[in-house]
Amino acid sequence: MAHVITRPCCNDGSCVSVCPVNCIHPTPDEPEFLTAEQLYIDPETCIDCGACIDECPVEAILPDDQLEEKDEPYLQINADYYKDHEVDGGLVPPKKAPPLPDKPLHVAIVGAGPAALYAAEVLVRKPSITVDVFDRLPTPHGLVRFGVAPDHAATKLVERGYLSTANKKNFNYFLNVRVGEHIKHDELAQRYHAVIYAVGAATDKRLGIAGEDLSGSISATEFVAWYNGHPDYVDLDVDLSAERAVVVGNGNVALDVARILATDPDVLAKTDIAEHALAKLRESNIREVIVLGRRGVAQGAYTNSEFLALGDVEGLDIVIESDELGLDPISAAAGDELDSTIATKVRLANEFSERSADGDRRIVFRFLASPVSINGDDKVESVTIVKNAYGDDTDRVTVHATDETTTVDAGLVLRSIGYKGHADAVPDLPFDDERGIVPNDAGRVLDDGEQMTGVYVTGWIKRGATGGIGRNRLCGEETAEAVIADFIEDKLVDPQASREEIEQLVVERGAHLIDLDGWKNIDAAEKAAGRESGRPRIKLTDVSALEAAAGSAE
Repeated sequence: MAHVITRPCCNDGSCVSVCPVNCIHPTPDEPEFLTAEQLYIDPETCIDCGACIDECPVEAILPDDQLEEKDEPYLQINADYYKDHEVDGGLVPPKKAPPLPDKPLHVAIVGAGPAALYAAEVLVRKPSITVDVFDRLPTPHGLVRFGVAPDHAATKLVERGYLSTANKKNFNYFLNVRVGEHIKHDELAQRYHAVIYAVGAATDKRLGIAGEDLSGSISATEFVAWYNGHPDYVDLDVDLSAERAVVVGNGNVALDVARILATDPDVLAKTDIAEHALAKLRESNIREVIVLGRRGVAQGAYTNSEFLALGDVEGLDIVIESDELGLDPISAAAGDELDSTIATKVRLANEFSERSADGDRRIVFRFLASPVSINGDDKVESVTIVKNAYGDDTDRVTVHATDETTTVDAGLVLRSIGYKGHADAVPDLPFDDERGIVPNDAGRVLDDGEQMTGVYVTGWIKRGATGGIGRNRLCGEETAEAVIADFIEDKLVDPQASREEIEQLVVERGAHLIDLDGWKNIDAAEKAAGRESGRPRIKLTDVSALEAAAGSAE
């Protein structure tokens, strides 16, 4: 019997270190780890020891004889990976870390999302290092709380690890505190040896086409934040009165928003979706969601696990016309040598195209298709779409627009073509506008090529908006290790003022400070409300309500 990694895989790599036979790949030491859709267990090498099951934070690993029918395709997905990936057995013993200087190290982290908390996890393992995490919102966990789809509850189990980190005596939350207003960068720099910015990349990319600013045309960023209960987006106007919506883009976020739009609200009512969003979705008229991909099926940016999961949504048809599945010249020429992940993507799409359609809602995938205009007088009424064709380039896949266009009626358009960092999030740091990142070397902030003493970045503001939870773990760990290395090499400057002053300072400037106990009170209140309704939690979405909950125990 072998073990199998299934859809919830978060790529954090914690299972790799406990495997005695090195059968889980790619490992964090392998280059492909940074781009892998998920991790994979080699069925020929697995010895059924169960160590990975105990270690997995999201319960994604199962014995192959305990798979539900919906998870059985992962047997093949795991096996397929090893068709073109040869690995050597044996784990490399961990290197022994050099000793820290015999003095305390104080680190501030701005942002409380995954990358921030993975950096904190590394730092607080050292009792002499104190970590204070600041976030402008009353709640931590960033995109895990506000980005992960509500029907993907297993993925949110990574929060268990974040709580373990936060419970360390040398960890402190300063939530509901706005850096730049309640406390400024130079004031942090005066009170900490190091300041790490983990502020994400919250600006969405634009299409640059006519009609993009019409009412009913919004970003997936906003829509996801709306249905996940982000306080800034509670009042977003989402028009669900039409029968068709169009999603531009075909990454995992595009699939998330399409699936939420097309899922029976009674199913969503069992999740932690925001109450205002659930009420609006119950009144929705949308029965068809068209997902547009500029390139072909082999270039779909979604992961195979997210694509496969669409087929498990009750009452939902996945519609792909067979003539949409032509391969680009490079993929077609590869034949049986096509990369296994891409080959699986193509196989799944072909299987979807052969399914019968008998549901009352559907998601339609259109490949080689781009919007050229969004049409309407005061609001979205239709979308004009151009058919693309593959180019002849044999080095990379290129497409170009043809003369063939179609116009489809739609009342909602969601653009999901990526995120980008913005200088406003880090006003006191150098910024690369073109790349949307703070220039850095392994997390060390660079100003005109020179390292800024004691200033670091991690997450999307460090590397760009790529990768999910697993990539953020690696990214956070790298930055934390850079801080520790600089501390050991005496490159950090001792604080000029005491960090003990910060609580009084931010409160005097109007912050309604929420600490770890306050967050635990919020968490308990939301879960208690959820239990009464048979849900994991009912999120509080009003800042005043969150502040009130933080101040009172359950």
